[in-house]
Amino acid sequence: MPWFLLSLLVFQSSSSPELSARIRQLIESSGAEVAVAIRSVDGRVNLSIDPDKSFHAASTMKVPIMIELFRQAEAGRVKLDDQLAVRNEFHSIVDGSVYQMDVNEDSDGEVYKAVGKTMSLRLLCEAMITVSSNFAANLLIEKLGPANVQATVDRLGGTGVKVLRGVEDQKAFDKGLNNTTTAAGLAGLFAKLAAGEAVSAKADAEMIAILKRQKFTDAIPAGVPPGTPVAHKTGTITRIHHDAGIVFGPKPYVIVVLVRGIQDQKVSGPLMASISRVAWTALSK
Repeated sequence: MPWFLLSLLVFQSSSSPELSARIRQLIESSGAEVAVAIRSVDGRVNLSIDPDKSFHAASTMKVPIMIELFRQAEAGRVKLDDQLAVRNEFHSIVDGSVYQMDVNEDSDGEVYKAVGKTMSLRLLCEAMITVSSNFAANLLIEKLGPANVQATVDRLGGTGVKVLRGVEDQKAFDKGLNNTTTAAGLAGLFAKLAAGEAVSAKADAEMIAILKRQKFTDAIPAGVPPGTPVAHKTGTITRIHHDAGIVFGPKPYVIVVLVRGIQDQKVSGPLMASISRVAWTALSK
């Protein structure tokens, strides 16, 4: 059975029971819905708590978009330095009606400055991941095709990760047509990246380098020693706060923490950092 389908800790080190108990205690005291998946890259330690519970994906859906971009580049369908016209015009998956992105609702305004010009696929990917640009994500998913993104997720075993559309499609949101994720699914994708099996060893190394440049560091990175490389992607919307990635400690590991039900990110961030800190302590011995 794949590690990311496990629902209980595989007790292969003396710290494992304590790891499970401490994380569950943090979750219970938070009052939030929290799903966690942790796996050492060597496969010796696995922990899953509610791994198949579905959450709104928020910006974690940008990881599958990046993987599909690199897959298409590897296949010769696109080049990362291809230029893409920057137009603030997208179509709802509900009825095809046009909607626009709002710079005031985005985490970055730089791509908006390029409207009417072009940007390379490489630079759009950098903005989508490192500063979580919604505008860049929509441009890329329109170029690549959401069905292609989903097909790649399915092929990689990203159970529960569903990529239907771009961001800020209000009509789709109102109808419950949202991108979703599970801790198991995201952990599976990051495990493939860590192993160099998402696209290729070279492409995966490039993607990991981009993820290491992530600018939002209040969750998983806040729980590990300063300077520890973390290749990760966050996701936040109202009462949703996620972080998922690879921690490159003495014994590298994949960690996914999904949180639903906390309004203030100044509360959810420290909760996730605490879970990250417990994982670091257990897996870095």
